[in-house]
Order: sequence, then C-alpha cells, then structure tokens
Amino acid sequence: MGKQSNRSKRYTAEFKRDAVALALASDKTVTEVARDLGISPEGLRGWVKQAQVDRGDGPAKALNSAEREELVRLRRQNREQQQTIEILKKAAAFFAQDTLT
Repeated sequence: MGKQSNRSKRYTAEFKRDAVALALASDKTVTEVARDLGISPEGLRGWVKQAQVDRGDGPAKALNSAEREELVRLRRQNREQQQTIEILKKAAAFFAQDTLT
C-alpha cells in the first residue's frame, strides 16, 4: 500500500478551469465528476463556487479571485508595515536612552 502525503496537491489553473467546466456541463453530480477526475469533491465544489463568484453569479458580498488576491497582498503588506513600525519604535527608544545618558 502506498503512503499518502499530508500535504495537499496543487493543481494548475488550467486543470481547475477544465474541471469546473466539466462539472458545470455534466449531468453528473460534482461528487461523481470529482471521483472521475481523482480529486476531492470538496475541492471541486470550492472551485465551482469561486468560478460562479468570478462570473458574478455568487452571493452579493462574495469576493472574486482578483479581490481575494488583493486582500491577501494588502494583509501581507500591512503585517510587514506593523513589524517595521515596531522595529522603529524600539530603535527610537534605544536612541532616546542613549542620548539621555
């Protein structure tokens, strides 16, 4: 028996796009399509849901892929800026102590 990895598989954007198109065009359920492709039904459902949001067919407040990517980028940038601010505060306190003595 083969040993399964705990890491999730990464699929190309083309594979995801084709899998979503197949799921939407097929008379089969998402679970059946996923089984035929050898992928997780939950993963395929997520891809289908995101594709629908990207097309404007999802819930009103759902983020499309571009908005999700921007949110991730902005959160990363915010975290880096907060770290920089903390470093600058510590440096200012250090130099302030140095000038007082």
